[in-house]
Amino acid sequence: MGLTRLLPGLVVLCLGAVLARATAVGVGLNHLLVAIALGFVLTNGLGVPDRLEPGIATHKLWLGAGIVLMGASLTLETILEVGGLVLVVVVAVAGATILVVELLSRTVFDLGERLGSLLAAGAGICGVSAVVAVAGAIRAREDHIAYAAATVLLFDAITIVVYPIVGDVLDLSALVFGVWAGVSMFSTGPVVAVGFAHSEGAGQWATMTKLARNALIGVVVLVYASYYARGATGGRLSVRTLWDEFPKFILGFLVLVGIGSLGVLSPAQQAGIENAYNWLFVLAFVGLGTEIKLAELRNTGITPAVVVLLSLLLASILSLAVLTALF
Repeated sequence: MGLTRLLPGLVVLCLGAVLARATAVGVGLNHLLVAIALGFVLTNGLGVPDRLEPGIATHKLWLGAGIVLMGASLTLETILEVGGLVLVVVVAVAGATILVVELLSRTVFDLGERLGSLLAAGAGICGVSAVVAVAGAIRAREDHIAYAAATVLLFDAITIVVYPIVGDVLDLSALVFGVWAGVSMFSTGPVVAVGFAHSEGAGQWATMTKLARNALIGVVVLVYASYYARGATGGRLSVRTLWDEFPKFILGFLVLVGIGSLGVLSPAQQAGIENAYNWLFVLAFVGLGTEIKLAELRNTGITPAVVVLLSLLLASILSLAVLTALF
C-alpha cells in the first residue's frame, strides 16, 4: 500500500530526471540545474496534484542516498589535505552568520528574539531543516516558522542562479568555489547543485563542506534550547537532543569515505557508484525544484529578507576573500 501511494510521484521524478539529462545534452546546460528548473515549472505552472506529493516528497531521501554514495569516490587523504582549514572556516562563518542575524534582528530591525533565532539558524547552518529543528526547541510561533522558512527558500532560489555566475566571472577553482558555496549558501540541495554545476571537484568539496556545517545543528539546537528554557528549567543540555538532531546520513557518508580510502573498489565499481549518485542527485533536484513556490516567496516579509540578505552578503564576501587567500 505504501509503495502504491508513492509510485505516481516517483514516476514523475524519474521522468523528470530523464528529461533533464536529455535537455541538458541538447542545450548544453548542467543537468542538475535543468532538473531544478523542471521541478519549478511543474509546481508553478501545472501544479502538483495531491496524488503525486508523497512520491515527490521522497526527494530528500534520494539526496541523502546520493551524498552517502559520493563518499566512495573520496579518500581520507584528500579530505585531510585541507580539511583542517576548511573546518575552521566552516565554524567561523557559521558562528559569524548566526551572530550577525541575531544582532540585526534584535537591535536594528526589532524582529523579536524567536523569529531572529529561526532566521539565524536557517542562514547559519542548514536552511529550512535548521529552522524546523530550532523552532521545536524554542517553541516558536507558526507564523514565525513560516516567515523564516519562506525567507530561506527565497535565498536558496536566488543563490542557485547567482553563485554559478559569480564562479564563472571570477574563474574560481574547484576547491575555492566548492568550499565557498558550502560555507555561505543555506540549504544542502542548492549547495550540491551549484557545486556540481561548476565541476565534479567543486561538487565534492561543496558537499563535504556543507556536511561539516550541517553537523553543527545539534549543538545549535542545544544552545538555543538552553537559552530559551533558562528561566523554567535551567537550560540543561541533553545528549539525546544532540543525537536526535544530528543528520544521520553523514555517518553513511563517512563509512563510504573509509571504504574508498582502503582502495578495495575497482575503477569499474567506482564508475558505477559515481553514475548511481549522479542519477540520485538528478531525481532529488527535480523534487527540490517543486519546493520553490512563487506564491510562498511573495509572502516573505521584507524585513526578514533584508536581515538575511545583509548576513549573506557579509558571509559570502568575507569567506570568498579568505578562501581565495588560503587556497
